[in-house]
Amino acid sequence: MSNLLEVEEASKRFGNFIALNNVSIKVPKGSIFGLLGPNGAGKTTLIRIINQITLPDTGNVFLDGEPLQSHHIKDIGYLPEERGLYKSMKVGEQALYLAQLKGLSKKEAKERLKYWFDKFDISHWWNKKIQELSKGMAQKVQFIVTVLHRPKLLIFDEPFSGFDPINANVIKDEILQLRDEGATVIFSTHRMESVEELCDHMALIHKSNKILEGKVTDIKKEYKSNTFEVGLLSDNNMELEKVLRDTFQIEPAHFKAIDEQLKLKISLDTKTQPNELLGFLSDKAQVVRFNEVIPSVNEIFIKTITENE
Repeated sequence: MSNLLEVEEASKRFGNFIALNNVSIKVPKGSIFGLLGPNGAGKTTLIRIINQITLPDTGNVFLDGEPLQSHHIKDIGYLPEERGLYKSMKVGEQALYLAQLKGLSKKEAKERLKYWFDKFDISHWWNKKIQELSKGMAQKVQFIVTVLHRPKLLIFDEPFSGFDPINANVIKDEILQLRDEGATVIFSTHRMESVEELCDHMALIHKSNKILEGKVTDIKKEYKSNTFEVGLLSDNNMELEKVLRDTFQIEPAHFKAIDEQLKLKISLDTKTQPNELLGFLSDKAQVVRFNEVIPSVNEIFIKTITENE
């Protein structure tokens, strides 16, 4: 898979403060790429460099194989965390203005806006001022303005902020649809469950340095610990637990069950196969749950940040 965006060893200082330190990322075409990190890690600086709001002190950025230049603005849609609509302007007037800044003619902008306003059932907002809208309503408008010119690269910074669960799900579905239609998405958020659900690739920035990057599935494989969550039914749970403790490394597991199961996490050494564990357990009890423990993105985030403090 070729990359739509490549950042090579980008660095940025503000006075004595290093905001970004030789950071490189590769964003594959047609992917949703999670850009993660604690507050102040350097994510916003990197996003600003990609948007040419600021320039790197050193390093290079390539979009679709070309060095990033001013004309690439039309190829990028950016939804910032701090929304930037003019509160005293009418919704339609502002949407038309911003669409034309992205290179659309007035006629084409009106046609595309009608499609999106009808899709979101917000045509009646056209003559309202932004200040009359709720935060979530205003963010719908800004989402439309971000995607209207059908850019190659979409950058969403906390896109679900301010949305109720229903509207957050609507925006999530639209992001997936845009990806399926060929857009490449950079997705910056603190909501790890959204990364889990949406992202194909991810990078983690901490203290101005990239400390992790890759396919989400590959990273999960790297961080898994050969641990299994089991639920067992036996006539004597205490005796069974003692036998297991003498044989394996175990700890209590916490999951909901409708019966009185012995709930454990069992960690295996590299020589023991899961089928061997399952066979051992089946000889001792009724196995009603047997799941490999796959680390969540949130767990990986916390572990990696903690190890790099």
